[in-house]
Amino acid sequence: MPWSVDSLVVNADDPLTPLALLAQAERTIAGLPIGDLVAEFQARGLPLFLVGGSVRDAILGRLGNDLDFTTPARPDVISDILRGWAGTVWDTGIDFGTVSAAHRGQQVEITTFRSDTYDGVSRNPEVMFGDTLEGDLIRRDFRVNAMAVELLVDDAGDLVARFHDPVGGLEDLAARRLDTPDAPEISFHDDPLRMLRAARFVSQLGFGVAERVKAAMTDMAGEIERITAERIQVELDKLMLGDAPWTGINLLVTTGIAGHVFPEIPAMRDMADEHNQHKDVYAHSMQVLRQAIDQEEDGPDLVLRWAALL
Repeated sequence: MPWSVDSLVVNADDPLTPLALLAQAERTIAGLPIGDLVAEFQARGLPLFLVGGSVRDAILGRLGNDLDFTTPARPDVISDILRGWAGTVWDTGIDFGTVSAAHRGQQVEITTFRSDTYDGVSRNPEVMFGDTLEGDLIRRDFRVNAMAVELLVDDAGDLVARFHDPVGGLEDLAARRLDTPDAPEISFHDDPLRMLRAARFVSQLGFGVAERVKAAMTDMAGEIERITAERIQVELDKLMLGDAPWTGINLLVTTGIAGHVFPEIPAMRDMADEHNQHKDVYAHSMQVLRQAIDQEEDGPDLVLRWAALL
């Protein structure tokens, strides 16, 4: 698959690492059964971009069957194209510019470019459709989720890809670091749930967070109370299902966010167990959680993990 790069930020200390990551993504994307979908957008003069977590996971070699795309096409056009391509199409997210479909074992979500604004009270944006890829990318939660791959079909019917990275997401990915496209204070004020997403990605991906992100999370911990309990629980469950949930929990505890979402967890640090065998109950609970995960045989067990922690 021919591959070209736009706005690539390369770590000068290890210039081959980003290129090796792109090679991994190229191999993954080349095998996707979406050439006819790309061709249909192309025939209408519309670019189609694999975007966000799908690009991140393709680079990491962990892309699943759920693919996220963005395009300047408006939702009615997206819906028309998908209905001609897929057997199953649903538009429950059309008010947010998203149309979804399932075809050949792949589930795709295609969303019109967005340039949302926030009122600073809820996390729900005023949905506004945008006109540029860069405008869509810079509004996203973390740089590693602000990359895109433009897909085209050449005369031979092969996929052609162009990588777009306006904010340096690949450099962060190579460094295994979470940082925000904008100042973290602005990003977290727009949507405080992003602070929980940071902890979730720490658990799932094994990444660290930039110091400015950790500082903003600490200063703005109380902002998480703007988020509904239901949305918080969804993120916490995803965190608990990660490869190393104790790392995400530690981030929430050290930044003070845990005190707002599950205060019983940081409270454990001041409690000794009945045998005085551990420095505190918190450290003991983290150890029990690790041991429970080691005993899992059929994949992550959410109930077991919560029981081990609490």
